[in-house]
Amino acid sequence: MRPGVLVFDVNETLIDIDSLQPYFERMFGDPQVLREWFNQLVMYSMAITLSGRYTDFFMLGQAALRMTADVRHVDLTTDDLTALADGMRAMPAHTDVATGLQRLLANGFRLVTLTNSPHRDGPTPLERAGLGSYFEHQFSVDEHRAFKPSPVLYTGVAEHLGVAPSDCMMVAAHMWDTLGAQAAGFSGALITRPGNGVLRAPNVPQPTVVATDLVQLSHILEEQS
Repeated sequence: MRPGVLVFDVNETLIDIDSLQPYFERMFGDPQVLREWFNQLVMYSMAITLSGRYTDFFMLGQAALRMTADVRHVDLTTDDLTALADGMRAMPAHTDVATGLQRLLANGFRLVTLTNSPHRDGPTPLERAGLGSYFEHQFSVDEHRAFKPSPVLYTGVAEHLGVAPSDCMMVAAHMWDTLGAQAAGFSGALITRPGNGVLRAPNVPQPTVVATDLVQLSHILEEQS
């Protein structure tokens, strides 16, 4: 069944986190440490939620960065932390995103986002990337004080929008995100950004749709209409 609402993850799905590689090259001498840090950030966000705790995602990101530096015996400065924080606020969109979102809007889908990143005073990273106008609402996990893939976050989006979970499709570059959404009654679209793929294991629900980018996703959903 065609979903009425597409709920987008932000980091890596819409926003290109690889734009942060120069900061990790400067701090660690290896741009690929970006992936190590990001994976630790995601893992600990899940562990904190499973432990019944909550903390600010940006603060957690800085703590994960300091932990990574400790493991690698690298001394970070306050300027390093500030520079990375500024870089995170200014990450660009992937090149396909604007075109894909335009096509999806033209085909009558409602578009919203759901991100682990908190919303603070001033423009969101999505707005700084020039994408804010495509979405009728930007949801953050702050309200529920739990990180994705906690099912309450997805059902909370559906309740706020006044639709059934079955009318929503989660669009994400991470299968752990689509798994959480599908557990809450959503369908799931996996966007296979570089470094992300499909986890095929027994008793693991597969994404409803798999696409390489948002333009391909729009074509697939158009054919299903």
